[in-house]
Amino acid sequence: MGFALAQAFAETNNDVLLIAGPVALDSPATIKRENVETAAEMYDAVMRAAPDADVLVMCAAVADYRPRNPSTAKVKKSVKASSLEVIPTRDILKALPQLPNCFVVGFAAETNDLERNAREKLRDKNCDMIVANDVSAREIGMESDENRVTIFTRDGAREEISRASKQIIARQLVKIILRAREKSLTTNS
Repeated sequence: MGFALAQAFAETNNDVLLIAGPVALDSPATIKRENVETAAEMYDAVMRAAPDADVLVMCAAVADYRPRNPSTAKVKKSVKASSLEVIPTRDILKALPQLPNCFVVGFAAETNDLERNAREKLRDKNCDMIVANDVSAREIGMESDENRVTIFTRDGAREEISRASKQIIARQLVKIILRAREKSLTTNS
């Protein structure tokens, strides 16, 4: 979805920086790309880029947890049961500083109570918009070329984009995001 959104923003003549985790996807030459491997690297890259952004779209599915003590070598199989202690990663979206001239869009991958959880995330993470999708459905969302999303904004609005390819959804989302950003700029001035 992130790559489709980057392409859709580039198609509308916007300068795009795509911060991407380890994926085997190419990005068009017109898009500036920064590759990261860990949640900590993603955090650092976003914090560097955010102050210069007019629109910040946070759609990466960054891990919520990481091992407390990562091994530097392969962990050998054992007959004994073992446990892995994990600790939370930094919440990139929640950690963003106040960005008064930036329209912030978060994503919410949900398996239940989509609207309640998305609206809570919209409020708790101080976003201007949340794009939510139900990832419990196998045929859409993660690891699929199709998606279906519901968009929630600060003013209480709700809008749905029906099941379609991620490229089509991305183009519709870009129009919705740019329209909402323009509305927020005129409301705040």
